[in-house]
Amino acid sequence: MIHVFVGPTLAKTEPQLAVPGVRVCPPARHGDLFDGALHAGDTVVLVDGVYHQALALRHKEILAAMGRGISMIGAASIGALRAAELTPFGMLGVGTIYTSYLRGEIDGDDEVAVGQAPDGQWDALTWPVVNLRHVLHLAQAAHVLKQDRAVHLLDALRAVYYPQRTAAAVWAVCRRQGETDFAAWLAGRLDQNRHFGDLKRADALTALRTALTGWAQPAESRPAPAVWETTYFCRWSNTFARTTVDGLELATEDRLVYQQIFDPYFRERWTAYLEHRSLNPADGLVLPLDVRLAQLTGGDVPAHQVFHPPLDLRDKASVALLMEGETEQDRQAVAQYAAALARIHRSRPGFSTDAVRDDLTRQILLRVWQCPEADFDAEASARGLGCGARAVEAAKRIVPGFLDESNERAEFGHAC
Repeated sequence: MIHVFVGPTLAKTEPQLAVPGVRVCPPARHGDLFDGALHAGDTVVLVDGVYHQALALRHKEILAAMGRGISMIGAASIGALRAAELTPFGMLGVGTIYTSYLRGEIDGDDEVAVGQAPDGQWDALTWPVVNLRHVLHLAQAAHVLKQDRAVHLLDALRAVYYPQRTAAAVWAVCRRQGETDFAAWLAGRLDQNRHFGDLKRADALTALRTALTGWAQPAESRPAPAVWETTYFCRWSNTFARTTVDGLELATEDRLVYQQIFDPYFRERWTAYLEHRSLNPADGLVLPLDVRLAQLTGGDVPAHQVFHPPLDLRDKASVALLMEGETEQDRQAVAQYAAALARIHRSRPGFSTDAVRDDLTRQILLRVWQCPEADFDAEASARGLGCGARAVEAAKRIVPGFLDESNERAEFGHAC
């Protein structure tokens, strides 16, 4: 399967995007390469990506995808820049823009940035610098402009902020600079061919053709886990880990947090997880948990206060241990809580769980755990949440759904 992350660079009607075996995805963003639809042996063509209005795709996400056997091709836009940066690790760059980045002739994502309408349409509303430079070179070749005037005009066009660099703005700058002959020449070429000078489109189509020929990254050039496996990457992979159980696709992290909060026996499950980690360490000696604990403390301190191993939700054995008490009803509740949070995000643009009150979340946890205030930190630690403050941060995602559920129960009680 070929997965093409593309937006304004190619129109949705491009014939090559309709070829069987091509999956068209919107511009790439942070987390997209964790998608379960991407498998070893697949190819990703990275063309467009978000970076202004949302978190951008990280380099280590690309490295990790290559490490698990996904071939990466970059071109035309942010894909060209990332390919130039990651060529030493086996990412294939294609096209003129990629080559310019690789040679250091251009740098920075401002070269390829364009403005788009906020309605989800793909069309670019503005001119990127790389296309402007290209048409100025073509104008020089056609003896419409001399080099010094082309350089001066490019500087003036580049000074316009990228989401404001519309066609109208380009014509206005040309008039202000006295380059009306160039403007008339360019308008005529665009009347003949609306894709005239669109270097980004040409490079994107070349990359797609390269993928369709069956190019694959050689196995020996794939980056090793040491290149991309970091604490940050583990956090990202946990954030985007998803599982489908009984027809419900749920965030694994949401399922875990629900168990940590509501499973009355989760203290025992966390101890079992610590035992599992002690017997299956990433490095060091294999020891039973009580032996390891006795060596460090004499055995008079609870294990959960001593050991805080990072969770990796890609580890199926760990997930199975921690979810041992999960029921179908629990998963239904997780789905309902996630839906409640999604509704708030839709109704309040820019909403973040940081806006959920700490004191309210803390009171919910104390009520659910039925523990006194003085034992709050110890209870959170015993449930693998580290401390009370971390438990509050983790639990904020469930508060909207919990309150909805509580209100429904209250309304039902009043009705009865």
